[in-house]
Amino acid sequence: MAIDTGETHPGDLALSGRTLPRFIAVEGNIGVGKTTLAKKLAATFNYDTLLELPEDNPFLERFYLDPKSAALPTQLHFLLQRSQQIQALRQDDLFKPVRVSDFLIEKDQLFAEVTLDADELALYQQVYQHLTLRAPKPDLVVYLQAPLNVLQERIRTRGIAAERAIGNEYLATLNDAYTNFFHYYDEAPLLIVNSEDIDIVDRPEDYRQLVEYMLTITSGRHYYNPGN
Repeated sequence: MAIDTGETHPGDLALSGRTLPRFIAVEGNIGVGKTTLAKKLAATFNYDTLLELPEDNPFLERFYLDPKSAALPTQLHFLLQRSQQIQALRQDDLFKPVRVSDFLIEKDQLFAEVTLDADELALYQQVYQHLTLRAPKPDLVVYLQAPLNVLQERIRTRGIAAERAIGNEYLATLNDAYTNFFHYYDEAPLLIVNSEDIDIVDRPEDYRQLVEYMLTITSGRHYYNPGN
Protein backbone atom coordinates (compact mmCIF):
# COMPACT_ATOMS: atom_id res chain seq x y z
CA MET A 1 0.00 0.00 0.00
CA ALA A 2 1.26 3.46 -0.85
CA ILE A 3 0.60 6.06 1.83
CA ASP A 4 0.67 9.71 0.91
CA THR A 5 3.19 11.53 3.08
CA GLY A 6 2.20 15.13 2.51
CA GLU A 7 -0.90 17.20 3.13
CA THR A 8 -3.32 15.08 1.15
CA HIS A 9 -6.73 15.36 -0.39
CA PRO A 10 -9.25 12.53 -0.80
CA GLY A 11 -8.25 11.88 -4.40
CA ASP A 12 -4.61 11.43 -3.44
CA LEU A 13 -5.12 8.57 -1.01
CA ALA A 14 -4.03 5.02 -1.71
CA LEU A 15 -5.48 3.26 1.31
CA SER A 16 -7.92 0.93 -0.38
CA GLY A 17 -8.09 -2.55 1.06
CA ARG A 18 -6.90 -1.49 4.50
CA THR A 19 -9.09 -1.35 7.59
CA LEU A 20 -8.55 2.08 9.10
CA PRO A 21 -9.25 3.03 12.73
CA ARG A 22 -12.21 5.39 12.70
CA PHE A 23 -11.23 7.34 15.80
CA ILE A 24 -7.54 7.91 16.59
CA ALA A 25 -6.35 9.78 19.69
CA VAL A 26 -2.78 11.09 19.84
CA GLU A 27 -1.35 11.89 23.28
CA GLY A 28 1.88 12.97 24.94
CA ASN A 29 3.67 15.70 26.81
CA ILE A 30 3.82 19.38 25.87
CA GLY A 31 5.95 19.85 22.76
CA VAL A 32 6.15 16.19 21.77
CA GLY A 33 4.32 16.77 18.47
CA LYS A 34 0.87 15.30 19.06
CA THR A 35 -1.03 18.06 17.24
CA THR A 36 1.33 17.91 14.26
CA LEU A 37 0.84 14.15 13.97
CA ALA A 38 -2.92 14.42 14.46
CA LYS A 39 -3.21 16.96 11.65
CA LYS A 40 -1.05 14.90 9.29
CA LEU A 41 -3.07 11.75 9.99
CA ALA A 42 -6.30 13.65 9.40
CA ALA A 43 -4.96 14.90 6.06
CA THR A 44 -3.76 11.45 5.02
CA PHE A 45 -7.00 9.66 5.95
CA ASN A 46 -9.31 12.57 5.06
CA TYR A 47 -10.59 12.64 8.66
CA ASP A 48 -11.94 15.49 10.73
CA THR A 49 -9.87 16.72 13.67
CA LEU A 50 -10.79 17.18 17.31
CA LEU A 51 -8.07 19.39 18.74
CA GLU A 52 -7.15 21.03 22.00
CA LEU A 53 -7.46 24.81 21.84
CA PRO A 54 -4.80 26.10 24.27
CA GLU A 55 -4.78 29.47 22.55
CA ASP A 56 -8.39 29.96 23.72
CA ASN A 57 -7.49 29.50 27.39
CA PRO A 58 -6.97 32.99 28.87
CA PHE A 59 -5.35 31.55 32.01
CA LEU A 60 -2.67 29.40 30.37
CA GLU A 61 0.07 32.02 30.03
CA ARG A 62 -0.55 33.10 33.62
CA PHE A 63 -0.25 29.47 34.69
CA TYR A 64 3.17 29.05 33.07
CA LEU A 65 4.38 32.23 34.81
CA ASP A 66 2.78 31.53 38.21
CA PRO A 67 1.44 27.96 38.42
CA LYS A 68 0.13 28.13 41.98
CA SER A 69 -2.15 31.10 41.44
CA ALA A 70 -3.51 30.13 38.02
CA ALA A 71 -3.66 26.33 38.10
CA LEU A 72 -7.31 25.97 39.08
CA PRO A 73 -8.88 28.36 36.53
CA THR A 74 -6.58 26.94 33.85
CA GLN A 75 -7.74 23.39 34.52
CA LEU A 76 -11.40 24.32 34.85
CA HIS A 77 -11.29 26.18 31.56
CA PHE A 78 -9.80 23.16 29.79
CA LEU A 79 -12.33 20.85 31.47
CA LEU A 80 -15.32 22.92 30.36
CA GLN A 81 -13.84 23.29 26.89
CA ARG A 82 -13.43 19.52 26.53
CA SER A 83 -16.94 18.94 27.85
CA GLN A 84 -18.33 21.17 25.11
CA GLN A 85 -16.24 19.42 22.46
CA ILE A 86 -17.40 15.97 23.60
CA GLN A 87 -21.04 17.02 23.67
CA ALA A 88 -20.72 18.22 20.08
CA LEU A 89 -18.99 14.97 19.16
CA ARG A 90 -21.76 12.86 20.69
CA GLN A 91 -24.40 14.85 18.78
CA ASP A 92 -22.60 13.87 15.57
CA ASP A 93 -22.46 10.18 16.49
CA LEU A 94 -25.55 9.48 14.38
CA PHE A 95 -23.39 10.09 11.32
CA LYS A 96 -20.55 7.86 12.62
CA PRO A 97 -17.82 10.43 11.94
CA VAL A 98 -14.15 9.59 11.52
CA ARG A 99 -11.75 11.75 13.48
CA VAL A 100 -8.24 12.25 14.80
CA SER A 101 -7.90 13.90 18.21
CA ASP A 102 -4.80 15.33 19.88
CA PHE A 103 -6.05 14.49 23.37
CA LEU A 104 -7.80 11.89 25.50
CA ILE A 105 -10.41 13.25 27.91
CA GLU A 106 -8.71 11.24 30.67
CA LYS A 107 -5.64 13.46 30.35
CA ASP A 108 -7.51 16.31 31.95
CA GLN A 109 -7.51 14.55 35.31
CA LEU A 110 -3.84 13.69 34.82
CA PHE A 111 -2.95 17.38 34.52
CA ALA A 112 -5.24 18.31 37.40
CA GLU A 113 -3.52 15.84 39.72
CA VAL A 114 -0.12 17.30 38.76
CA THR A 115 -1.00 20.99 39.02
CA LEU A 116 -3.63 21.38 41.76
CA ASP A 117 -3.31 21.28 45.52
CA ALA A 118 -5.59 19.01 47.57
CA ASP A 119 -8.42 21.52 48.06
CA GLU A 120 -8.34 22.66 44.43
CA LEU A 121 -8.32 19.06 43.23
CA ALA A 122 -11.37 18.26 45.36
CA LEU A 123 -13.24 21.21 43.83
CA TYR A 124 -12.12 20.26 40.33
CA GLN A 125 -13.33 16.69 40.84
CA GLN A 126 -16.74 17.93 41.98
CA VAL A 127 -17.09 19.89 38.76
CA TYR A 128 -15.80 16.92 36.74
CA GLN A 129 -18.39 14.58 38.24
CA HIS A 130 -21.24 16.93 37.30
CA LEU A 131 -20.26 17.16 33.65
CA THR A 132 -21.19 14.77 30.87
CA LEU A 133 -17.83 13.44 29.72
CA ARG A 134 -18.66 10.12 28.09
CA ALA A 135 -16.35 10.41 25.13
CA PRO A 136 -16.33 7.78 22.37
CA LYS A 137 -13.63 5.16 22.89
CA PRO A 138 -10.79 5.47 20.38
CA ASP A 139 -10.02 2.65 17.99
CA LEU A 140 -6.33 3.46 18.46
CA VAL A 141 -4.36 5.59 20.92
CA VAL A 142 -0.90 6.80 19.90
CA TYR A 143 1.25 7.90 22.84
CA LEU A 144 4.30 9.94 21.80
CA GLN A 145 7.29 9.96 24.14
CA ALA A 146 10.45 12.10 24.08
CA PRO A 147 13.16 13.05 26.62
CA LEU A 148 13.21 16.48 28.24
CA ASN A 149 15.90 17.98 26.01
CA VAL A 150 13.90 17.06 22.91
CA LEU A 151 10.69 18.50 24.37
CA GLN A 152 12.41 21.76 25.28
CA GLU A 153 13.97 22.05 21.82
CA ARG A 154 10.64 21.47 20.11
CA ILE A 155 8.92 23.98 22.40
CA ARG A 156 11.66 26.52 21.62
CA THR A 157 11.43 25.86 17.88
CA ARG A 158 7.69 26.38 17.64
CA GLY A 159 8.07 29.70 19.43
CA ILE A 160 4.79 30.07 21.33
CA ALA A 161 5.34 32.98 23.69
CA ALA A 162 3.23 31.55 26.51
CA GLU A 163 5.41 28.43 26.63
CA ARG A 164 8.73 30.17 27.22
CA ALA A 165 8.35 29.83 30.98
CA ILE A 166 7.87 26.04 30.92
CA GLY A 167 10.68 24.45 32.91
CA ASN A 168 12.25 21.02 32.98
CA GLU A 169 10.81 20.21 36.40
CA TYR A 170 7.24 20.63 35.15
CA LEU A 171 7.93 18.64 31.96
CA ALA A 172 9.60 15.88 33.98
CA THR A 173 6.62 15.66 36.32
CA LEU A 174 4.27 15.39 33.35
CA ASN A 175 6.47 12.74 31.73
CA ASP A 176 6.26 10.66 34.91
CA ALA A 177 2.48 11.16 35.09
CA TYR A 178 2.02 10.09 31.46
CA THR A 179 4.26 7.05 31.96
CA ASN A 180 2.22 5.96 34.95
CA PHE A 181 -1.09 6.62 33.22
CA PHE A 182 -0.25 4.59 30.12
CA HIS A 183 1.33 1.81 32.16
CA TYR A 184 -2.20 0.93 33.28
CA TYR A 185 -4.16 2.10 30.21
CA ASP A 186 -6.17 -0.67 28.55
CA GLU A 187 -9.27 1.10 27.22
CA ALA A 188 -8.18 0.89 23.58
CA PRO A 189 -5.36 -0.48 21.41
CA LEU A 190 -2.22 1.48 22.34
CA LEU A 191 0.89 2.36 20.35
CA ILE A 192 3.74 3.84 22.40
CA VAL A 193 6.13 5.74 20.11
CA ASN A 194 9.67 6.81 20.90
CA SER A 195 9.60 10.05 18.91
CA GLU A 196 13.08 11.29 19.85
CA ASP A 197 14.58 10.59 16.43
CA ILE A 198 11.43 10.89 14.33
CA ASP A 199 10.82 13.93 12.15
CA ILE A 200 7.43 13.54 10.51
CA VAL A 201 7.52 17.07 9.08
CA ASP A 202 10.83 17.13 7.19
CA ARG A 203 11.45 13.39 6.69
CA PRO A 204 8.45 11.90 4.84
CA GLU A 205 9.86 8.39 5.20
CA ASP A 206 9.64 8.69 9.01
CA TYR A 207 5.97 9.51 8.72
CA ARG A 208 5.27 6.77 6.16
CA GLN A 209 6.92 4.08 8.30
CA LEU A 210 5.05 5.19 11.41
CA VAL A 211 1.69 5.09 9.63
CA GLU A 212 2.47 1.71 8.10
CA TYR A 213 3.13 0.34 11.58
CA MET A 214 0.02 2.02 13.03
CA LEU A 215 -2.20 0.30 10.50
CA THR A 216 -1.08 -3.15 11.68
CA ILE A 217 -2.52 -2.58 15.17
CA THR A 218 -5.98 -3.82 16.06
CA SER A 219 -5.59 -4.73 19.73
CA GLY A 220 -3.21 -4.77 22.66
CA ARG A 221 -0.13 -2.69 23.50
CA HIS A 222 2.66 -2.05 21.01
CA TYR A 223 5.96 -0.17 20.96
CA TYR A 224 7.49 1.71 18.03
CA ASN A 225 11.17 2.47 18.54
CA PRO A 226 12.80 3.18 15.16
CA GLY A 227 16.44 2.31 14.93
CA ASN A 228 16.26 -0.47 17.53
